[in-house]
Amino acid sequence: QVQLVESGGGMVQAGGSLRLSCVMSGRTFSRNIMGWFRQAPGKGREFVASISRTGESITYTDSVKGRFTISRDNARNMVYLQMNSLKPEDTAVYYCAAGPNTDFGFWGRGTQVTVSS
Repeated sequence: QVQLVESGGGMVQAGGSLRLSCVMSGRTFSRNIMGWFRQAPGKGREFVASISRTGESITYTDSVKGRFTISRDNARNMVYLQMNSLKPEDTAVYYCAAGPNTDFGFWGRGTQVTVSS
């Protein structure tokens, strides 16, 4: 059974930083593309970032470029999202996702990030 568990969310003031972590079990981590998505109140789920199996290919949504950094540690089955210069509009539940392709068939339960102005 595949499990993705996020951690590291919380409340921070605008301009602050948070680092989200996600650990995967039940599937060979290194075979998966990993991603982060978010869902703000009243809005649909939004792609944030993705990273290829080896970490060589990374994609960000435009609104987080230059502020967020996705990384992975295949030895620890972990993917991270370093979030700097946070803005109130970054407030959302952040989800970790995994899959053999960018359809991301596996999802975590999410971690809340709240940025106050």
